[in-house]
Amino acid sequence: MPTPAPHSLTYSVTQSLRSPHGRLLDLRRPQVLGILNITPDSFYAGSRLGQATEKELLSRAEAMLRAGAVALDLGGYSSRPGADDIAPAEELRRLLPALTAVRREFPAAFLSADTFRAAVAAEAVAAGADMVNDIGGGTLDADMLATVARLRVPYCLMHLRGTPQTMREQAVYADDLVLTLLRFFRDQLEKLRQANGGQPPPDVLLDPGFGFAKTPAQSLALLRRLPELAPLGRGLLVGVSRKSMVYKPLGLGPEAALNGTTALHVLALQGGARLLRVHDVAEARQTVDLVMGFLG
Repeated sequence: MPTPAPHSLTYSVTQSLRSPHGRLLDLRRPQVLGILNITPDSFYAGSRLGQATEKELLSRAEAMLRAGAVALDLGGYSSRPGADDIAPAEELRRLLPALTAVRREFPAAFLSADTFRAAVAAEAVAAGADMVNDIGGGTLDADMLATVARLRVPYCLMHLRGTPQTMREQAVYADDLVLTLLRFFRDQLEKLRQANGGQPPPDVLLDPGFGFAKTPAQSLALLRRLPELAPLGRGLLVGVSRKSMVYKPLGLGPEAALNGTTALHVLALQGGARLLRVHDVAEARQTVDLVMGFLG
């Protein structure tokens, strides 16, 4: 692996995310990000809110916040393997009313827009989103990195190969998987630095992309090696909730994967995760409290 440029190894570890709207997400202690899928086809049926009324959406958001989520992640594009590729207009039609309603009802909540499209991200931030959660890590829209730099919005940069429609065929790596991720994050952080006028943007999280162009076995191996991403100096967002890396080794489906998810959350926290993206907030919050109490 080529030696990364010095600046890529000298970032301070992300301690907080500062929204352009003035809200702050404190990550000195690991936190929980609740998932609100404004979609009809996300892989876990229990998370789908595509046909929900505004009252049902707000009830789910309130329940997550009361259960201990410090932030909510709203998305209108399903990124499950083989998902339909919907138009940006349809993504916005799903996302913006939901985001506007949640922002109106919970003005202090830290809200994330789950999108890989720069134009959708810009409209979401204008509607009150505090963070952009990009599954493409800047690879699926050439304007994304410049957009988040211009908006000065916290950004989660995820590793993905291909697209949600093609990523199953992309889970073949000529090199070591962790080295591949280190190179990817190094290169994308450098592009983001250049888009930010040559200055390292402070509010960036990295997501290893469990299940995205990675088999369950590869994802489990990556989880075990999570501490090897620490030299990048960025906080880690981990999303393993009810994914195939949990339920396939157990011979189950996503609806029966809560216990397995909790077990992997323990490993993720031991590996340095700062933000857990989850369907089941209360259980994840309890896991954080117990594990961090044990680890000190």
